[in-house]
Amino acid sequence: MRSCRWWLAAIVACTAASAQAYTLVTDERLRNPEPHNWLMTRGSYKGWSYSPLDQINRNNVKNLVPVWAFATGKRSGHQSPPIVNDGYMFITQPDNQVIALDARTGEEIWRFQGEGPEEFSALHNTNRGVSLYEDKVYVAMLYGDLVALEAKTGKVAWTTRVANWKVGEYMTMAPLTVKGKIVVGISGGEFGVRGFIAAYDARTGKEVWKTYTIPAPGEPGSETWRGDDWKRGGAAAWMTGNYDPETNTIYWGTGNASPWFGDQRPGDNLYTASTLALDGDTGRIKGYFQYHWNDSWDWDEMNAPMLVDYTWQGRPVKGLFKVSRNGYLYWLERLANGGIGFVHAKPYVYQDVFASIDPKTGRPTYHPNKVPGTGKKAEFCPSLWGGKDWPFEAFNPHTRMVYIPANDNHCGYLEGKIQEYVAGKWWTGIDIPDIGFTVKKDAKSFGEIQAWNIDTGEKVWTVLYPKSMNWGSILTTAGGLVFNGGTQDRMFRAYDAVTGDLLWQFKTSSGIIAPPATYMIDGIQYVAVQAGWGVDPQFQQGLLANLIPGWPKATTEGGVLWVFALQR
Repeated sequence: MRSCRWWLAAIVACTAASAQAYTLVTDERLRNPEPHNWLMTRGSYKGWSYSPLDQINRNNVKNLVPVWAFATGKRSGHQSPPIVNDGYMFITQPDNQVIALDARTGEEIWRFQGEGPEEFSALHNTNRGVSLYEDKVYVAMLYGDLVALEAKTGKVAWTTRVANWKVGEYMTMAPLTVKGKIVVGISGGEFGVRGFIAAYDARTGKEVWKTYTIPAPGEPGSETWRGDDWKRGGAAAWMTGNYDPETNTIYWGTGNASPWFGDQRPGDNLYTASTLALDGDTGRIKGYFQYHWNDSWDWDEMNAPMLVDYTWQGRPVKGLFKVSRNGYLYWLERLANGGIGFVHAKPYVYQDVFASIDPKTGRPTYHPNKVPGTGKKAEFCPSLWGGKDWPFEAFNPHTRMVYIPANDNHCGYLEGKIQEYVAGKWWTGIDIPDIGFTVKKDAKSFGEIQAWNIDTGEKVWTVLYPKSMNWGSILTTAGGLVFNGGTQDRMFRAYDAVTGDLLWQFKTSSGIIAPPATYMIDGIQYVAVQAGWGVDPQFQQGLLANLIPGWPKATTEGGVLWVFALQR
């Protein structure tokens, strides 16, 4: 049978073949995903954002060309990676849209449009992707429903209500599939929600377990909350977790405390700004690590750490590695009892809040003048967007390097006030126009890619972006490459994973804030990424334009999926 390529003569035959067959996604395939597919958000349960494919490599990437593109028909921020299963590709967009495409040609197979209540609105109109299991595609709707779709047709198999949008809960993350369960968490930390993570039966949609990220009175950690503060304490779980099948442990990140100012809710406030270790079968909290206590800077720690083993000072460690929004890198340990141990931490961008970090526990102390409060203005670095916001870092096992989409030389200031709580309304202790943002005007750059050796703890190389922040997730490959978008100039770039040298770039239709993915069909390796600027990157760009003369105020919006392969 002749291989399907992108030539017009083969489009109809290839699309028909793709539409007729769908490979079931099993637990075994998720535990050991094939190199030619991209079955989950970060490529594997480990969260490395790494591909073993090497047809495209540092020697030939200069020959990369677009082979097809697909316009989504949506504006605002496109933040989902293409998920690929043996010729089927699934992408999501703002406004609750899911599209299935032929991964060879870009021909549309089906399209699903979720319809939420007319009165619903959310702080971030975005969606970060789907999960797969058996013959279904699972997507978390912004307005709070978890929907299972037939992978071949897009027909709704079941719908389950997860979040209550009337009190400010909504969903933006891609679900995580674990042993026949679909696991999701909620957004809404700015509305005074009590965060939670929940698992649903993949075949029926029935709730299997639900774990709140803030303990109720009498539960472990409840002593870190005053009175009834826990009921609206935040700790939203709005990004996808990672999973260790060996110990059946899900690692999930939590966000800021609510309201933002710690003097309005005294205590450490567990489990805000933390990573939770959860039993995959029951949701029971096995352990946790809190990156900063009594959070007063809106430093969400929403991304789960990568599962990566490393050697630290001659000792092999079954590790977790976390690039924290607070500006520090954390070398952590997966303990035998399911807990999380602290190994080491160091800053990767300028950070002036921490006075010290306890070398045994990882608990920081703070400079008092850097902690904002009610009626107390404080300036701090980095700003509330952190050294890295939600975009994903990547780990390459060949180079032993972690690649970080970092932002430096930006700071912020906050001053709190008492706000009346109204269900479903903004409730942070500050109005949006009063959120302060500053930059070091003599800085030579703002956005960066940093490469760190995970075993030595040393930074190996840095790529600087003088005219942009970096809002792009990173993909690294066995071909010795690092792919990154993230800049307001609309470029998609490939770098040498060892040296950081720029090897290739292509200007797309809009800025890229979605994670790239790579896959192979019929012997051809493809690299795919959605362009579509918006939400926080667009907002932050406008703030920078007010501070820096000549800075572009906005970047063109509009979603387009770009797919590249080597020119032949």
